[in-house]
Amino acid sequence: MRCLTAIPVYNEARHLQGVLGQVRHYCSDILVIDDGSTDATPDILDLEASVQVLTHRPNRGYGAAMASAFRTFLKSDYDVLVTMDCDGQHEPERIAVLLEAIHDADIVSGSRYLRDFRQDTPAPADRRSINTTITREINERFGLDITDAFCGFKAYRREAVEPLQITENGWGMPLQLWVQAAHLGLRIKEVGVPRLYLDPKRTFGGVLNDPADRLAYYRRVLANSERGLAVAECPAPYGCWEPCT
Repeated sequence: MRCLTAIPVYNEARHLQGVLGQVRHYCSDILVIDDGSTDATPDILDLEASVQVLTHRPNRGYGAAMASAFRTFLKSDYDVLVTMDCDGQHEPERIAVLLEAIHDADIVSGSRYLRDFRQDTPAPADRRSINTTITREINERFGLDITDAFCGFKAYRREAVEPLQITENGWGMPLQLWVQAAHLGLRIKEVGVPRLYLDPKRTFGGVLNDPADRLAYYRRVLANSERGLAVAECPAPYGCWEPCT
């Protein structure tokens, strides 16, 4: 089973070299999507000859970086794509856990709330509350049984990535993923990963720094993703002006 690990980064010069060094112990083939970094990240990547690098200029957003990772993966001959963050929240040694679990799943997703770890740190209250709310709404609306809607530490089989149509460029991309995965009937498994917030004051940027605006945005992503499925399935060649019955 050949694995590619994709890491979207934006101004992660402080963590990048350490993360890459650790990831190599578990998956030697690495793709970094530099999403418009303005710090020393590009300079560090220039020195990493063994790492494949995609560069977005300017910054396009987390979802756009993930979509680029999916496209690159599908052009390759790897069997499994692992995705992880580069801010210290995801421990590279857990890659082995994801790969072990994917033998009978299409998507294996890390969950920070499935079990407790001794190294767990408290989640910021607004993030925990929003995660709980959105995870519950996803489970109720789409028949899933997940415990962490937002963890980016995942493993995907090629067959799971091929039908995905990721168009959400922002932080809400995982929600579009869950809607499509539920619609496609993909086999989903969660594995516990530590809950690590090394910088609890780190912000999303812009209006998403406000919890109410962030929750409203996530709900819009869910609604738009659901509508997108309806349009895709509509028998009319150019969509419908009236609701389908």
